[in-house]
Amino acid sequence: MAGQTAFADELLDYVRSVSLRDDDILRELREATVGLPMGRAMQVMAEEGQLLALLVSLTGARSVVEVGTFTGYSTLCMARALPPEGRIVTCDVSEKWPMIAEPYWQRARVADRIEVRIGDARETLAAEIDRQGEQSADLIFIDADKVNYGSYYELGLRLLRPGGLMIVDNTVFFGRVIDPRFRDEPDTAAVRRLNAFILGDERVDVSLLTMADGITLVRKRG
Repeated sequence: MAGQTAFADELLDYVRSVSLRDDDILRELREATVGLPMGRAMQVMAEEGQLLALLVSLTGARSVVEVGTFTGYSTLCMARALPPEGRIVTCDVSEKWPMIAEPYWQRARVADRIEVRIGDARETLAAEIDRQGEQSADLIFIDADKVNYGSYYELGLRLLRPGGLMIVDNTVFFGRVIDPRFRDEPDTAAVRRLNAFILGDERVDVSLLTMADGITLVRKRG
């Protein structure tokens, strides 16, 4: 059985040169984010943003929910992949991050597809269930505080339609999931619990992609 290829910087540069489709708006938003505190660690990789857009297109999603906006890079990638009548509800605890994102969404002409919700994402997801109904979302992307990943997952499954796709980011969490030094660290423990739970969850199909910081794809069974 073939093993995992080690992607050193030189090989990553090659992969990006033959697969990454970039433009000024995406590039400038990434550069603006890197200059922020924890910006580099919290921003999704360009390759992951492109993957998110592809998954939106592949699933034919028209209704997307994002837990964790930050500076709106992933929001922008997914919004671009939506049809004109599609919408993405993105939620964050702070207004300052979507405010950074807004000019880039406007430049990309997708701001009318994006609805920002500020507050506790658990409350936002519950409100979306009340407003739109259960099984109303086609795709859900979770990339927020790790201690609440279990709650986001359960609420997200209620919101997700049968056959819909949930994408959970940071599921190897900088390698800490196997590092004994972080065994009792709350964020790491929460990620480990969710990973173990999803594996045994008969409501879904699952694949954990070994790219970026670990990306788990969860398809809700119909």
